[in-house]
Amino acid sequence: MKFSLQAQIEEIDRELEQRARVYPRLTAKGELRKSVGDYQIQRLEAVRATLVWLQQNETRIKETLGIERPAAAEGGTQ
Repeated sequence: MKFSLQAQIEEIDRELEQRARVYPRLTAKGELRKSVGDYQIQRLEAVRATLVWLQQNETRIKETLGIERPAAAEGGTQ
């Protein structure tokens, strides 16, 4: 299955929001060290930044690589 960059960014945002709610509870209960939670969130934020950069530069990247968007199927709606 293939997901758009926007869908991937939305999923990362959802996961970051979830972790922002859950990690403080886990830390308070002693089930997660704050440093570990912070590290994991920073990694996800880096993933998000990469996806956003790719989305912002998608056209230029595809042009550079000679990749064209597929044409809409004949008779199809857009």
